[in-house]
Amino acid sequence: MRSTSGLSARTTAECRRQTITRAFCRLGHPRLSSAMRFVPALMLLASTLGVAGCTAVGPDFTKPSAPVAANWSEKDHPKVKSESGDYSQWWTVFEDEVLNNLIRIAYENNPDLQIAGLRILEARAQLGIALGNQFPQKQQGNAAYTYTRNSENAANTAGGGDLRYGAYNYGIDASWEIDFWGKYKRGVESADASLTASVADYDSALVSLAGNVASTYVQIRTYEERLKVARENVEIQKESLRLTEVRYRNGAVTELDVQQARTLLYDTQAQIPSLEISLQQSMNSLAVLLGMPPGDLAGLLGDEPGTIPTPPAEVVLGIPAELLRRRPDIRSAELQAAAQCAQIGVAKAELFPRISLLGSFGFLASDSRLTRTGGSGFTDLFTWSSYTMTTGPTIEWPILNYGRITNNVRVQDARFEQLMVTYRNTVLGAAKEVEDALVGFLRSQDKTALLEESVKAAKRAVDLAMLQYREGAVDFTTVLNSQQSLVQEQDSLTQSRGAVPTNLVALYKGLGGGWELRAGKDFVPAETVRVMRERTNWGDLLPVKGGLPADLEPPPPSNVRELPRPPDW
Repeated sequence: MRSTSGLSARTTAECRRQTITRAFCRLGHPRLSSAMRFVPALMLLASTLGVAGCTAVGPDFTKPSAPVAANWSEKDHPKVKSESGDYSQWWTVFEDEVLNNLIRIAYENNPDLQIAGLRILEARAQLGIALGNQFPQKQQGNAAYTYTRNSENAANTAGGGDLRYGAYNYGIDASWEIDFWGKYKRGVESADASLTASVADYDSALVSLAGNVASTYVQIRTYEERLKVARENVEIQKESLRLTEVRYRNGAVTELDVQQARTLLYDTQAQIPSLEISLQQSMNSLAVLLGMPPGDLAGLLGDEPGTIPTPPAEVVLGIPAELLRRRPDIRSAELQAAAQCAQIGVAKAELFPRISLLGSFGFLASDSRLTRTGGSGFTDLFTWSSYTMTTGPTIEWPILNYGRITNNVRVQDARFEQLMVTYRNTVLGAAKEVEDALVGFLRSQDKTALLEESVKAAKRAVDLAMLQYREGAVDFTTVLNSQQSLVQEQDSLTQSRGAVPTNLVALYKGLGGGWELRAGKDFVPAETVRVMRERTNWGDLLPVKGGLPADLEPPPPSNVRELPRPPDW
């Protein structure tokens, strides 16, 4: 039941009574307001019960607890700072304007993010439905004409009554189930939590989008670097093949050296198409993230292959407990549990009597002149003597439901407990993502440093092997082995260099950064808003500027609102 602020229950009920009276009086008859004196009294009773007498059965939601470590396992690493940081635009740490532009384009055009924004509008409309249920659930006007022809041989027709007649009527029917047990109030709580959960889901989608764009971009640059290395090794191996052919023609070596040199060259060349396939597939994935058809991204990535983004030397982590406030998927899991908690009260309210007020007012006239015996007609429908009215309270109590209601309460409670466990699991998964990315970021740097030394040694080994081979001191097998090792080590080094920023991207994604990008902006693109407005009356639910109102920002779910957001009618 909706609470009031600064307005007494008596004043609220009086306003409702006057509104109802005026609505009925608009039907136009001068004596109607006097005849309707019973309806406002009953509605006043309903309002008083609704404001002062209702209670909400079922549990009140409280913020769940979750296991959170005091600090990160790598907190003492010299490259880790355990202090609060700004992760709102974490991708700028790479100082790569191409990456910055790609994330901006993805935010503006990504289809999955747009779907998440539309789900916010859906949830807000669902909240309007839940709020509307707190008012009279049935309020409808009606008008009808019926023609009846009774059988002359039916019972009770021998008294000379009309066997044929037409009936005209019009009026208003209303029914109001008083939210005595808080069923509709709990429904509003559930819809309200679902709405804020949809905002958190949008933020979570934005976090994932920024992370996916950045990791795909790093992947593209890594493939470009691997292709560059492979082509450089092809040129080295072509020179080796030329040398072996010269020596073979001079009789210094056998044909075996030539074939071994060709084998190595073709094997290295065969790696290039595979890398080109992977590169193009990564570009296609990036295009979809940007909301573009797969194709040429040269205009966005540049005409020349770029370099792998360089990460900063240190990373700022904060403490694990900050994840509970920052990560939108954790907020969403908490809010989904809050929404389901309210559903327990909705189900439990069905165990108690339904107290309703019913009312019907209208005009009825029968056209008995069809049999030329005189009587009323269509024109009499608008006279005061034709009015009819029924009103009164009703009580319904499903006392024999064979356990259906009780078991539905159990179903809702089991679903709630599942979501509570899901919340705790989400917290654990978030911590795992950060720990995995952190150790990957730090250890991949260690691996890269070692591989850099390995590549230096492999290059020196190739130079020495070629020199000794020219002088006839070693056979070509030594050259072959050294060049194979160089190819492998250089490719491993390139992949390791790409793993460093990839793990850093995963780390920032795990920390829940990036959703702040939508602050003050629309959840739905302007063109989509225009199309939807032309198709459907969205009222104030479709914002044009500035996103949704500030009260749609995710609040602490444990603070239950006393005043739900008003519906849009």
